[in-house]
Amino acid sequence: MIRFFALLLFIVVLPLGTFAQTEDEPVVWEQQINKISDSEYELVMQAKILDGWHMYSQFTSEFGSLPSDFTYNGNGIAYELLGGTTESETIKEYSEVFEVEETYFKEYATFKQRVKILDPEINQIDVDLFFQVCEEVCIPMDKKFLFTLDGSAAELVTTVDDRSLALGQKLRLDLKNRALLTQGQDTIATSTNIWVIFGLGFLGGLIALLTPCVFPMIPLTVSFFTKHSQKKSKGIINALLYGFFIILIYFLLSLPFHLFDSVDSQILNSIATNVWLNLLFFVIFIFFAFSFFGYYELTLPSSWANKMDDASTKVGGVLGIFFMAVTLAIVSFSCTGPILGGLLGGTTLAEGEVASNLTAGMTGFGVALALPFALFALFPAWLNSLPKSGGWMTTVKVVLGFLEIGLALKFLSNADLVGHWGILKREIFLGIWIVLGIAMTLYLFGLYKFPHDGPIKKLSLSRKFAAFVSAAFTIYMILGVTKITNLKLLSGFPPPEFYSIFEQESDCPLGIDCFKDFDEGLAYAKEVNKPILLDFTGWACVNCRKMEENVWSDSEVFPIIKENYVLISLYTDDRQQLPEEEQFNYQFESGRIKEINNIAQKWGTFQDVNFGSISQPFYVLLSPDLKVLNTSIQNSDVPTYKNWLLEGLRNNK
Repeated sequence: MIRFFALLLFIVVLPLGTFAQTEDEPVVWEQQINKISDSEYELVMQAKILDGWHMYSQFTSEFGSLPSDFTYNGNGIAYELLGGTTESETIKEYSEVFEVEETYFKEYATFKQRVKILDPEINQIDVDLFFQVCEEVCIPMDKKFLFTLDGSAAELVTTVDDRSLALGQKLRLDLKNRALLTQGQDTIATSTNIWVIFGLGFLGGLIALLTPCVFPMIPLTVSFFTKHSQKKSKGIINALLYGFFIILIYFLLSLPFHLFDSVDSQILNSIATNVWLNLLFFVIFIFFAFSFFGYYELTLPSSWANKMDDASTKVGGVLGIFFMAVTLAIVSFSCTGPILGGLLGGTTLAEGEVASNLTAGMTGFGVALALPFALFALFPAWLNSLPKSGGWMTTVKVVLGFLEIGLALKFLSNADLVGHWGILKREIFLGIWIVLGIAMTLYLFGLYKFPHDGPIKKLSLSRKFAAFVSAAFTIYMILGVTKITNLKLLSGFPPPEFYSIFEQESDCPLGIDCFKDFDEGLAYAKEVNKPILLDFTGWACVNCRKMEENVWSDSEVFPIIKENYVLISLYTDDRQQLPEEEQFNYQFESGRIKEINNIAQKWGTFQDVNFGSISQPFYVLLSPDLKVLNTSIQNSDVPTYKNWLLEGLRNNK
């Protein structure tokens, strides 16, 4: 179980990269249907598995890799299953990773299912299969089988009926002065955000350097290159190559996430705000935290490191150095994994495209990790100034454990907000953070220990300083909860102020009257003849909360919004299902068809189609007759946002 969580980040990222680079699909499927009688048929699904790969049985251990799972759509209505799905001969083997016996197929797999027809009018049976195929890494895959009883060609057709066409047309706005939306805009804001994410990744890499998995490796590795090279210059070049490959590895790990964008412009936002994925991140981060506390050790399979180490020795040269860098990434995973997990989670909370943010963050992490190897190779004398490894590194890990729990709560809060559960209200969230702050402060002052802590003889100056910073931050949160001061430094992380255990007048930002349906808001704007502030936001959007609590709340901005605009806030991460009569299939100009079943899909598509954007926050000013009044705007400071609102009012006149 412990190794499962350790592998999770690699399983999420590496499979996509591996699959994207594989010339042939690892599994090729064939199907046939055998008629047994007038009412009974046998469905046959055959898999040809690429050499070196294997896929798992339906009956493999639930504590190991994911089993194959069939879903028979229409079972019990159009037809019924006669017995279970049988399968061809399997292989059983003990897995060192999961520590269970696994059942899988190699080369070929055949599945058979007998069915009895209940509805004589049906001619097609749909079967969905989820399965996992593995080589060195594992890829979760889906396959749909369409069987026709009369042997005719099967078709999976998503239709766009007249009702869907009408609702889809209603989703498109007849905007006037549309060109103004992007007039004079450039990529400065996006570039700035990317550099901020890069900086956060760099900071994460610096923290990783201070952990016991990485820090001792610096002098050992640098000494290896400088002492085992015939020329000093050769040793320096090898060390620089080593650093470059470290950066390259972490950069490459982020690339598979860019594949999602080619499928659907909203898919990464959907993933980032998915309730169950946020809950999964919560569980993973809690698990990571307790590994930092010393209750268990997270490791990738030792065979991975051994293979990379052997490869670096046998191959030698530039390729050997690359394998050495891969070995470092593997053996240091117990310390870097939780930090990378935090980086992965943090990029889903930031403005802009998740994939681009992740690439910037991972590259920054790799640069920080590689920097000391390059610098100390250039200036070996600096090695003498490095502090010795010791108990201070354990303290760093414990502090990171507390931070992991704090970040884990953010993901639990995201799930709570998007799911409208009402469990983790603002005061409860902050109360838990305060308890964490007190616990970390007491630990830093040496009042208790964790399993891997040694005896506390004397507190260092740096540890005392960290304890006082922790205490000050905890007091700051207590003052914020008691309303003695605001919590602008934490804007975006706790739930919004209206999400409170105390009854609120409005569930809109800052208590401003707002509409959460565009048509209702537009009708009201026409009635009162006021311009519209269209706010594309999200329950789990950190930057949206920052704008509301730092910019909208300003004494000069707040009255402009409240008195002069009709606020329409559209939540693009709200998974609440639309009423059945409002669900439809939307057809893009490219011909692609998208199902609109929930609020997030509706307003996310609405934003994409009309304004060419999928990021939040995203603000647009419109007149009641749908004239664009100013350029669109995203994150901003108070003066810029105030002038933007006033310019919109002037253009409305």
